[in-house]
Amino acid sequence: MTRAPVVYVLDDDELARQGMSCLVRSFGLRVELFATPDEFLAFEHTDGPSCLVLDVRLPGMSGLAFQKKVAKIGLRMPIVFVTAFGDVQMSVDAMKAGAVDFLPKPYRDQDILDAIRVSIAKDRERILGEQSLAGLRASYVSLTEREKLVVEYVLAGLMNKQIAKEMQLSEVTVKLYRARAMKKMGARGVAELVTKVSMLGITRKAN
Repeated sequence: MTRAPVVYVLDDDELARQGMSCLVRSFGLRVELFATPDEFLAFEHTDGPSCLVLDVRLPGMSGLAFQKKVAKIGLRMPIVFVTAFGDVQMSVDAMKAGAVDFLPKPYRDQDILDAIRVSIAKDRERILGEQSLAGLRASYVSLTEREKLVVEYVLAGLMNKQIAKEMQLSEVTVKLYRARAMKKMGARGVAELVTKVSMLGITRKAN
């Protein structure tokens, strides 16, 4: 992950946008500013860690409605809400939908910076997790069909002797396939193999 973190700011108040930009840039972070939801959606977003600082009141829709739209189209960056018109119910709804924080205007500089820092860290963790999962998926794809079949029987809890019977192979051959699968998946033991394969949503072989 080499791309620098980006803070996106969506607020129809120009003074608020510029103030947020100066604050965030003073801490060495890249900032992109938007006055409308359409501007934000038309922008080519980075695939590095990021977060969205979002005003509750937007032209054409509420910030809460836009939060749902962002999630629906697959932009999974953390969101920090800021508002001069919020209430407890808005805050609850935003947090239930996954917002990292909900800050009333005027907010303390430290509060918004803390929320941004938490958001960036959360998004970085998500990206690293996705990269790790992609690596696991590539490793699984590299298995031969027989290696995959052995792994599925292992998931079902069968011993080598039982797998050999199911596949009409020798137990030695089954051990060889299992060893190869474990090496390709980077698993140091059967338990780790099962954990890694389960993370990919691979189901066990039906008896």
